[in-house]
Amino acid sequence: MADLLLTNARLIDPEAGTETFGSVLVKDGRINEILPQDVDLNDKRFPAGNVVDCGGKCLAPGIIDIGVKVCEPGERHKESFRTAGLAAAAGGVTTMVTRPDTIPTIDTPETLEFTKRRGAEMAPVRIAPMAALTKERAGREMVEMGFLMDAGAVAFSDGDNVVADNKVLSRAMTYARSLGALVMGHPQDPVLSKGGAVTSGKFASLRGLPAVSPMAERMGLERDLALVEMTGVRYHADQISSAVSLPVLERAKAQGLDVTAGVSIHHLTLNELDVGDYRTFFKVKPPLRSEDDRVAMVEAVASGLIDVICSMHTPQDEESKRLPFEEAASGAVALETLLPAAMRLLHAGAIDLPTLWRALSLNPAKRLGLAGGRLSAGAPADLVLFDPDAPFVMDRETLKSKSKNTPFDGQRMQGRVLRTFVGGEEVYARA
Repeated sequence: MADLLLTNARLIDPEAGTETFGSVLVKDGRINEILPQDVDLNDKRFPAGNVVDCGGKCLAPGIIDIGVKVCEPGERHKESFRTAGLAAAAGGVTTMVTRPDTIPTIDTPETLEFTKRRGAEMAPVRIAPMAALTKERAGREMVEMGFLMDAGAVAFSDGDNVVADNKVLSRAMTYARSLGALVMGHPQDPVLSKGGAVTSGKFASLRGLPAVSPMAERMGLERDLALVEMTGVRYHADQISSAVSLPVLERAKAQGLDVTAGVSIHHLTLNELDVGDYRTFFKVKPPLRSEDDRVAMVEAVASGLIDVICSMHTPQDEESKRLPFEEAASGAVALETLLPAAMRLLHAGAIDLPTLWRALSLNPAKRLGLAGGRLSAGAPADLVLFDPDAPFVMDRETLKSKSKNTPFDGQRMQGRVLRTFVGGEEVYARA
């Protein structure tokens, strides 16, 4: 593992909340020292010939993306660890926190071991797998959490298969609390939200589409947080998307509950009107919300009320998307578009880079107990070098993901990943 010196960089430090010019010295796969911008390259501490001039571009901790769906095992035609890993590296994502909603479900140590082994063999980035909360994500019987934690599970979630039985969920949370495990919930009332394709309102009525009220999210969150209060479990809401949920979240945090929340990049940068004339690439779960909700989510991230920004990368093949809107599968690929989409918030003046990277990297690392997310001595040298201003037009055919279901196809965007490093090794370099 070669030593590396990255010079002339605009350092984005989410922990200190600063942007400064400087250099980073990497030794043995870790950040050894943060140096001033002007360094003497003849200094014997620095690796001869292994110097990267960052050209004044931004250098930040690699993104830690919670909730990536890699469709292996079971649906490799949609996404594999190899293609997801290549997409992650191209998007500046150095750790993929993978979801358990595969075929079969990741609900045993054996399937989790497969995920870890396959990811280590095929993906150039780090893999941190989640496991299901209940067997087969069916909401009836909890998994063997202790064995799964021993096998490497970083969190437990049934994803969008919301556990409807409060007794089952409370027992699972109580057991998770005894182990110190993190439970990740999908705040939705499963009955009220069933069959909803868009958010209720005038737009849904005009399009004649089955709709779900944002109150379904609030009701689901209220239920989950009541059980969190009862059990004392560590809890993370995977996606908050509507303004009506924010007071509930704020109240839980004020009570001192061990609660964090995330939001997908699509709910920060798109709204319900983007669905337009039934464009299924904009069909995600939960559905896109109103512009007022979108603005409220951005403000919640800026204030720190919402802790994490994620891609919620969900590959779907053409056959699943080229259907009438109501029948089409939900989800969008986002590993490669996460960073440029986040730059929309920067260029709109809504959020600065250290705040963005707090939500993209530092907070996910802290919540999951991972070593990354920091730009300081001793941290893993998982880094992304990017140009926040580089313009381009998104062409979905250039994506490294097997599936091409991005809502940003054909859109003008800003922000290009130039290089990605994992443990000090370059895993992506823009040609």
